[in-house]
Amino acid sequence: MNSDVQIAGDPLAIPHLLPPVPAHPATVAGFAGLARSIAADRAAWAPLVRYDATTRWYHRLRTGPGYEVWLLSWVPGQGSGRHDHGASSGVLTVLEGELTEHVEDGPRTLTAGAQRVFAPGYVHEVVNDALTPAVSLHVYFPGLTNMPMHPSQATDAGAVTTAPPGLLAP
Repeated sequence: MNSDVQIAGDPLAIPHLLPPVPAHPATVAGFAGLARSIAADRAAWAPLVRYDATTRWYHRLRTGPGYEVWLLSWVPGQGSGRHDHGASSGVLTVLEGELTEHVEDGPRTLTAGAQRVFAPGYVHEVVNDALTPAVSLHVYFPGLTNMPMHPSQATDAGAVTTAPPGLLAP
């Protein structure tokens, strides 16, 4: 065996030796996986969380080609109002605490680690009905551009309103 053979430089730096890296997730399962991987990296998102007693706090954590990721906090009693996400699909992941998702067929309790995947036009309301704060992660694909508000199920099913552009709160 010839011991004079040596590799100069980093062989991993040669692009044709590496498998192609996907630009971004391309399936619902891929976006759910993206949300789980971000959720698992607590050191990256936990220092960013803020709590606001007057309104839900939110922070755009990441954007990519065709998607965006939002971090939200919810103090007890805060809710989203009944809404859908326009043309966007999404993945809601509870990071800390507990949230209640109110849908047509009744409430659903979401605890830390729970994920909800939804299609465009899915109507729901998310509320922190617990006694402790909660944190959630939201992935929208395509990015959120429209969030039509719907009347409460307890009120007359009148006209649907839309949040003004630039004031979208995931």
